[in-house]
This record gives sequence, structure tokens and C-alpha cells, in this order.
Amino acid sequence: MSYKRVQTYFHQLHLADRIIDLKDSSATVELATKALGCQPQQIAKTLSFLIDEQPLLIVMAGDAKIDNKKYKQYFHKKAKMIPNELVESYIGHSPGGVCPFAVKDNVQIYLDISLQKLAYVYPAAGNDHSAIRLSCHELEECCHPQDWIDVCK
Repeated sequence: MSYKRVQTYFHQLHLADRIIDLKDSSATVELATKALGCQPQQIAKTLSFLIDEQPLLIVMAGDAKIDNKKYKQYFHKKAKMIPNELVESYIGHSPGGVCPFAVKDNVQIYLDISLQKLAYVYPAAGNDHSAIRLSCHELEECCHPQDWIDVCK
């Protein structure tokens, strides 16, 4: 269902032809790198967090990791990831297919500056066997982030 919502979303933006259906799983950065034949940093990894029951997504380069000190400095709270079994209920996508497109209305989206060094990135497209190729500018235009932030090591 999540994949169909993402397809519909990109169809409306006239970008549905950019969705890549993969034979192999893309559920992790390592698997996505192999399935797409790209570098780990090109995977636009989307992590889901909760701040006082407010769900948020941070999209970052696949080789980046959250820096807890920077996260707390920006959000004024300790980083708390959404447990896997609750991700779909908060975000609208299940783990392995979480992406910043066609999410639930109350989800805030942030883009980490680790993405800005890349010409193109591959975020998931709603399931663990899909991706979409976008420039960083297109990613920003398509996911309407709250802000570009610096919360990675």
C-alpha cells in the first residue's frame, strides 16, 4: 500500500518513471548499494525519530551516522528512534521502505547537509525493493522539508 501511495505521489509530479523496482532487497544501505550498483553515500537513508510523540524523519547520506550531541543541540532532546514495530503506524511506511514521500500529515521531515555533496541520491520509494533517483534539489522539492540540518558525524 505504501509503495502505491509513493507511485501515485510521483505520478502527480511527473516523476514516476524515475522509480526503480528492484529484484533484490534495498532494506539497508548495504543491500541498496548492491541492488542499485552505487556508492553507500548515494543512498538517501531515512531514519525515523520521536520527540514528545511527534514523529520526524531525517534523510541523510547512506554513509552518515547521527551525532547524538548535534541532534540534541538542534532538537533539545535526546535522539529516540521509533521502534521498528511502530514505524508504519507513525510514518506510513514500514522499515526498509521508509522514505520522505507520501508520509502521514503530521510527520516532520528534515534533510541533513551530508546529502549536499552529492549530485544524485537514491531514497526508498515506499517498500524494501524500490528506490527513486533524484538530485538533491529534486529531493528537497519532493519532500518539502522543515529545514536542512547538520546532525550527522
